[in-house]
Amino acid sequence: MLLTTREAAVLLKTSERQIYRWVDESEIPFRRVRDQVRFDRTDLLEWATSRRLPVSLEAFDEGLEPEDRAPSLADALRLGGVHHDVPATDRDSALRAVVSLMPMPPSVDREFLIEVLLARESTSSTAIGDGIAIPHVRQPVVAAGAKAAVSVSYLREPVPFGALDGKAVATVFFIVSPTVRTHLQVLAHLARALLDPGFHAALQRRAKTEELAMEAARLKVIFPRAPGPSTSDEGAD
Repeated sequence: MLLTTREAAVLLKTSERQIYRWVDESEIPFRRVRDQVRFDRTDLLEWATSRRLPVSLEAFDEGLEPEDRAPSLADALRLGGVHHDVPATDRDSALRAVVSLMPMPPSVDREFLIEVLLARESTSSTAIGDGIAIPHVRQPVVAAGAKAAVSVSYLREPVPFGALDGKAVATVFFIVSPTVRTHLQVLAHLARALLDPGFHAALQRRAKTEELAMEAARLKVIFPRAPGPSTSDEGAD
């Protein structure tokens, strides 16, 4: 379901006026439906993540029963694991290595998945800047019955991904989820975590699985409930 301007503002924790500014400047992905501006939730999340903009976790959890919500980012990281010194000489070999290391059920065709990821990268980079890439936002890896998992691969040597900031990628995240909704929830939590100085510092020092999971668990405690959208000119912090 496409989002209205107000719903997009809630999702991005900003004002409707700011949303319209981004639309007027063609900065934000949007569609026109019967002359009304509408937004795709996945496109907005990818856009916000690539620009390090905050997103509302509550907007992704709204209306869900507790048992239907995605597991914590900490648990997903523990399940996916952290992989050090992953060999890669370019973007393609990096993606192949990351897919090979990610724990996935037998139902997932890894070779087909790699082809999809490579095709996605050929259209636009999934590097989000500062040496980090999340290569499958628009094509979530969904495996029915699987538990949500997030792997972190620290490449042995940074490789170019065509990032907007020009930095080569040294860290690649990979997400496997049982449903598309779960994928979006997990990605929203990851996007929020990447804005946190402590979590980011742990990535920079190439923290191991448990240390990174503990940083993610800390964030679940310190992040306050997001307020409603502002009616002022300025977006929320």
